[in-house]
Amino acid sequence: MRTNSSSPPPVRPSVEATTQPPAFVFPVRIYYEDTDAGGVVYYANYLRFCERARSEWLRALGFGQQQLLTTGGPIFVVRSVQADYLAPARLDDELTVVSSIHDLRNVSVLFFQQIFRQDKLLFTAKVKIVPVSLNNGRPVPWPDAVRARFHDQLSPYPFR
Repeated sequence: MRTNSSSPPPVRPSVEATTQPPAFVFPVRIYYEDTDAGGVVYYANYLRFCERARSEWLRALGFGQQQLLTTGGPIFVVRSVQADYLAPARLDDELTVVSSIHDLRNVSVLFFQQIFRQDKLLFTAKVKIVPVSLNNGRPVPWPDAVRARFHDQLSPYPFR
């Protein structure tokens, strides 16, 4: 288990970042439905974009959430979020969500996620996820295969 206490330097999205673990890069286009009347992305939608990126990363690692449910695996629940809104995204922007894992424990994982418009950092979040039993709603240890894949993805960068 590795625990890092400070944020990594902002990851600049690039072709290299999309193919090199431990970062996972997910593109997002801003549609009218994502914005308020002024054409600015509604604040809660940044969390939706981060959720999509984590779900797609999990799928890329070989663990679709529906697959985990049908095989009796845990559901993944957000335990806490710390978010910083640094600059607005707007209608029709092309964004990049960069996700990395910074702490892995028996019953939690801590993601650090950044959203960029080109090289401009717009948003950061620290998201703690807990595996929970579908039967009783209590935290359970990660399935061995999931834990091993998460361990392989631990970021070498410390948190800020």
